[in-house]
Amino acid sequence: MTEPVTTGRRGLFGTLRDIYHERTSFNIVGRSRWWALLSGVLLGGSILALLISGLNLGIDFEGGSQWDVTVQGKTIDIDDVRDALAGTRGEDADILVLTGQQDSVRVQTEELPADERNAITTALADYAGVEEDAVSFVDVGPTWGEQVTRKAVTGLIVMLLLIAAYLSFRFEWRMALAALLAVLHDIVITVGIYAITGFEVTPATVIAFLTILGFSLYDTVVVLDKVKENTPALGAERGDTYSRMVNRSLNQVLMRSINTSLVALLPIVSLLVVGSGVLGAVTLRDFALALFIGIAVGAYSSIFVATPLLAWIKEREPRYAALRERALVYEARSAQP
Repeated sequence: MTEPVTTGRRGLFGTLRDIYHERTSFNIVGRSRWWALLSGVLLGGSILALLISGLNLGIDFEGGSQWDVTVQGKTIDIDDVRDALAGTRGEDADILVLTGQQDSVRVQTEELPADERNAITTALADYAGVEEDAVSFVDVGPTWGEQVTRKAVTGLIVMLLLIAAYLSFRFEWRMALAALLAVLHDIVITVGIYAITGFEVTPATVIAFLTILGFSLYDTVVVLDKVKENTPALGAERGDTYSRMVNRSLNQVLMRSINTSLVALLPIVSLLVVGSGVLGAVTLRDFALALFIGIAVGAYSSIFVATPLLAWIKEREPRYAALRERALVYEARSAQP
């Protein structure tokens, strides 16, 4: 059996050079227990955070009232805004400072009657030093929030079903299962991070979740396609197994996966820094934040979750289980003096 190129003790620059030239032999599949442990901890923490803290759903999902007003000539302080709203139902509201070319204040409350809404509008206008007409207001009813939630869940389910159908047709159902489990892994961890940090979940976040599905699958499909390409040659060398063939396939496309992830993450970072931090575009922030978290998790799962899962599932088949048994016997005989 041909000896692989060793990358374990070549040093950082030697390893990076091997990755660039696609001649690595990292034993990723062979260490699948470590990745399973890491993913288990991440999934467990995400589910626990979701059960304890829940998600900070935006007004589009829960319904309520929202005010926006641009403030000029002074630095916005949340405590000052809350003092200005003292005596109104906005005193305990969610207050957000939107920074950009023109700083503004956003106030969100539960759905309120007209007189209480007018009191908050007047207080915000006095704080910002503007006319009441300059304070924008939107009221989202609970029915609208339920519709948005239902459509978001429906879109996610339909997307997963279409993905399963395509991958089963393009590859096989076992590969489709491994890819879907990796996608679910990405979604749960991304949602868990939102539960832990308290980031607001908006419609832009849901759109980003659906985008994450496509990116995560793209990276995974690249690996699966290489596995399918290498499968006919499996068994040509003594001691070869399905897991080893999958590991070789993964190493062959490792550089491509890293490049894809980096190229995707760089413009998202610019969206976060420039779009949100400099221009104050809240929608861009919500979208880019979910994308950044999801793509980072997806890059991890396509390498360390989907591929080891595929090897584990396939080696339950009699053909590949027998191949693994023969490899163990061959290694035992080779080890004898």
